[in-house]
Amino acid sequence: MIKGEKFLNPDRLPTIWCPGCGNGIVLHAAMETLEEMGCTKKDVVCISGIGCSSRSGTYTQFDQVHTLHGRAIPFATAIKLARPDKKIVVFTGDGDASAIGGNHLIHAARRNIDITVVVFNNSIYGMTGGQVSPLTGPNKKGTTARFGNFENQFDFVKLCIGTGATYIARTGSYFYRNMKKYMTKGFSRKGFSLIEIITQCPVYYGRLNGTPDAYKMMMQQKELLLAQSKYDALSEEEKASFLPMGEFIEDNQQLSYIEKREQLLKKVRES
Repeated sequence: MIKGEKFLNPDRLPTIWCPGCGNGIVLHAAMETLEEMGCTKKDVVCISGIGCSSRSGTYTQFDQVHTLHGRAIPFATAIKLARPDKKIVVFTGDGDASAIGGNHLIHAARRNIDITVVVFNNSIYGMTGGQVSPLTGPNKKGTTARFGNFENQFDFVKLCIGTGATYIARTGSYFYRNMKKYMTKGFSRKGFSLIEIITQCPVYYGRLNGTPDAYKMMMQQKELLLAQSKYDALSEEEKASFLPMGEFIEDNQQLSYIEKREQLLKKVRES
């Protein structure tokens, strides 16, 4: 049996994902990581909203909740409060987490809720027809931006640095070892963790932007994502063509929401 396979639900396979989609790579990295961490099927709860990537949890044998569009994080928060012993993993997409779910993301990070949010960033709304998302880059095309996107691009990393998350990392589906390394840290850490993973959507994003080939899109990831030190060495003009990759916050030791709540409850009991 392939490592991580024991957590997949064979009754739900094969997936509905298009050929060449990167979502399966990310899901397998998560399943393999959780197995290597010694987790059992009863240890983890998967929460997701709506979108291609949000189908991830439904392919597992973990307890899972497939929620409303953009509402995965408040569901995850409620479950963590009710069952603090569980490891809560949110699978979400760039639109699900940064558009309709953006406010939930901000406040879960601000509160430092003990959940790990894995963002599949394919830079487009893949399930609903190829519309641009808040993470679609400048001048990139979508079905709602035939002449190129003119809106400013959202940046998950910068946002979460400002909100108080305890762990923030970014990588791509090409960088499998990086994914597992970051997932291991995110899944095991107390407090709010966010791992953004750039992944390919050849059917919509690739086709509309001149690269309908999954392999070529993964090679583009290799060029797009630069280690933080290399990115920092670039001029401001050069930085516009790249994204920094790595761990942006990894040593934030502030108390998690659950720990603060326990302290408060202790004071209430003793008063």
